[in-house]
Amino acid sequence: MVAAIGLHVQGVKTGDRVVLVFVPMCGNCRACTNGRPALCHRGAESNGSGDLLNGDAILRTTSGERVNHYLGVSAFSEYAVVARESVVVIDDDVPLDVAAMFGCAAITGIGAVIHSANVTEGQSVIVFGLGAVGLAAVMGAPQIPGTTVIAIDPLPEKQALARKCGAHFAGSPGQAGELVAAHAGDGVDVAIEAVGSAKVMEACLDLLTRGGALVSVGLPHPDQMLNVQALQFAGTGKRLIGSYRGDADPARDIPAYIQLWRDGRLPVELLHTDTKPLSEINQGLDDLAEGLVVRRLFTF
Repeated sequence: MVAAIGLHVQGVKTGDRVVLVFVPMCGNCRACTNGRPALCHRGAESNGSGDLLNGDAILRTTSGERVNHYLGVSAFSEYAVVARESVVVIDDDVPLDVAAMFGCAAITGIGAVIHSANVTEGQSVIVFGLGAVGLAAVMGAPQIPGTTVIAIDPLPEKQALARKCGAHFAGSPGQAGELVAAHAGDGVDVAIEAVGSAKVMEACLDLLTRGGALVSVGLPHPDQMLNVQALQFAGTGKRLIGSYRGDADPARDIPAYIQLWRDGRLPVELLHTDTKPLSEINQGLDDLAEGLVVRRLFTF
């Protein structure tokens, strides 16, 4: 909720409920003018330097030492100082624990399906990695009529959660080939890789039908390398698509996805594992890294 606004800030007022987004959008760079604000050049630069989009970092310690604005948000605190371009105003009736799911997980996972892959009616989709982003992709795919959705994760409890999120079939990585053969014929039309693993990306390519698309959403370690047959891209028309923040335009997509939630079609509350006090933030991040939670919220 907005506590105060700076001089010349427009389109938001004190008391507004907002969703924070982790890439601010300048609206004027090459990516923004081409309709891909998730790849905003200036946003990437400011995120990399720890500055705000339209100026230097303004956070300081009590001794005057600079504190970076992490991804323009730095929200693990009672108050956050952000650029206008890092917030999307939402309606007052949206619960904050629901709204929190839309700033990263929902727009990234759903956008990977709708925008990056451009899934069309009747296509088959497999999602590897059932964290919050992968589960959001699972929720997004059934928004297109006639899709077949397969969800893959080593943890049985996440497979069960994926079924609640809209997956028609779910299983372990070892069962992926069998599930595809049974429910998508010679391969899926789209594979969403939300693990962040080059090895999983390679496995996804093997599960595609001719002309199918692998959408890379996860963030592998920079040292990881792909080792795949190059001919399959030209020879069978397979595509490898990078998707950052789901190619979303938050100002357009967050209100649209919230409306899907209102309509009962997007149960993002299933992503909320639990809520803890901020004093447990370190343990919370460890639990997230170990796959013990999907999304954990913190109170102040």
